[in-house]
Amino acid sequence: QVQLVESGGGLVQAGGSLRLSCAASGRTFSNYVMGWFRQAPGKEREFVARISWNGGYTYYADSVKGRFTISRDNAKNMVYLQMNSLEPEDTAVYYCNTELQNLRWGQGTQVTVSS
Repeated sequence: QVQLVESGGGLVQAGGSLRLSCAASGRTFSNYVMGWFRQAPGKEREFVARISWNGGYTYYADSVKGRFTISRDNAKNMVYLQMNSLEPEDTAVYYCNTELQNLRWGQGTQVTVSS
């Protein structure tokens, strides 16, 4: 069974940057469209970004377009999310999963952006 482990979160001031990582173990995920999702306190989990199996296609939520960049390294079973120009509204727990969200959710990584 695939296990997802997110890391790289932290506390950052508005305008700052963070790079999140997602490690998948147990089975290769190179055939999956992978995505990042986030859940802010008191809100539903929402889509952030996704990337095709070979990295050739990416898609972003309007709220992060132009500020976040998703990438992947299939040889390492890793997915990344580079987050620039962070805003307090980006504060949330960030998760990775397949586009269909059909893998067991990891513990996520907390991102807190102070104003």
